[in-house]
Amino acid sequence: MLRILQSATIGVLLLAAPAGARQAAPPRVNPNAATIKEFMSRVDAYVAIHKKAESTLPGLARQTTPQEIDKHQRALAALLQEARKTAKPGDIFTPAMQRLVRTLLRPIFAGKDGMQIKGEIVDNEYKGSVKLAVNGRYPDDVPISTVPPQVLAQLPRLPEELEYRFIQTNLILFDTHAHTIADYVVGAFR
Repeated sequence: MLRILQSATIGVLLLAAPAGARQAAPPRVNPNAATIKEFMSRVDAYVAIHKKAESTLPGLARQTTPQEIDKHQRALAALLQEARKTAKPGDIFTPAMQRLVRTLLRPIFAGKDGMQIKGEIVDNEYKGSVKLAVNGRYPDDVPISTVPPQVLAQLPRLPEELEYRFIQTNLILFDTHAHTIADYVVGAFR
């Protein structure tokens, strides 16, 4: 390998690399970086709408009743539904991100502990049928699932307004303040 060094006083000098010297490997690039960046950009846009809507509501007192919390959630949900009236599945979890989620989760659910992890999610679940809807209220009769740490470790970190949750085998973005589904991935695991 030849390297060229230029100096103002000596002109151009060619140097040969020492025998056996290795070239530096090109920097490693995360092939999923663009997909994750796009997803986080969409999450941030959702959170901006969420914060704007929530800022128009009176805050909850420190000591509140479940009824007051429910009333606040429903009011925020109505504002979000109005602000996102054209929202549809895939607006946040783009098709590329949906594929990535399935790819990232596949080894977790297929591994030796996969059946146990699936069981932890499904044991906490409602056994009936649930129709998912963007901007829809998380079903009141469906327990809010836990999300195993192995799953959270594979997915991008979310702002405090959103959480990953499962409804059956579907991964949802759960708006914790509005008790709504911001978007979802059907069949995130099998």
